[in-house]
Amino acid sequence: MQKSILITGCSSGIGYDSARTLRDKGWRVFASCRRAEDCARLREEGFDSPRIDYEDPESIESGLAEVLEATGGRLDALFNNGAYAIPGPLEDVSAAALRTIFEANLIGWHDLTTRALPVMRAQGHGRILMNSSVLGVVGMKWRGAYVATKFALEGLSDVLRMEMADANISVVLIEPGPIETAFRQNAIRQFEKWIDWERSARADQYRDSLHDKLYKGSSGGPQWPASAVTARVVQALEARRPRPRYYVTTPTHAMGLLRRLLPTRWLDAILSKG
Repeated sequence: MQKSILITGCSSGIGYDSARTLRDKGWRVFASCRRAEDCARLREEGFDSPRIDYEDPESIESGLAEVLEATGGRLDALFNNGAYAIPGPLEDVSAAALRTIFEANLIGWHDLTTRALPVMRAQGHGRILMNSSVLGVVGMKWRGAYVATKFALEGLSDVLRMEMADANISVVLIEPGPIETAFRQNAIRQFEKWIDWERSARADQYRDSLHDKLYKGSSGGPQWPASAVTARVVQALEARRPRPRYYVTTPTHAMGLLRRLLPTRWLDAILSKG
């Protein structure tokens, strides 16, 4: 029987690359997107593409129902992937902004996951993949809202993995570092929506450096293609006993090592330079 997987956030980047690769490997891929026009484009490419927006509970319910209707009530795997950042110092991130990003990056993921779990329990197996980040391993300045959602996702996934072990449902964290995606462009839109930087106590700092970090990029280091993440996704899906975590990119491996070895103040000093 053809295996099925639902992947969120497939309009571009990691989700899109994973969807194409897994389809080529024989999976029936349900490549969901937040926007209806992106779903229409993917359908033209031959994908099943339900609309799922993590900030819209009705779309989560209807999108999963569309998948289950097509598969006869089965789902072998779920890859929670779509997320965004609201860049800026935490003192400039409003409570409304933080509620919104938690809805998009965590609560919506949990909603979709808990709807899929009864299906996997009934069929006796399943895989839940959660796309975290190097920023779920360590925190970095000016990224606090996104870091908070990823640290929460790490804890949620760890507990869910232990709780679902007796149901033959594996929960796996994928942890990319710098990947070539539209992530920064999406972050700019969120920044312009939520951050009133001109009234910030750091207004001069925005003008001197923070704007450049956001609009021009803060790192001259290498970026890995989305296929690097897909390779780990494939491993997590095909392994008889998948690992709890799959690091992707050299920075994630380096930060994981430093987090284990260094005192907190030393690690703070290193990360504050980033």
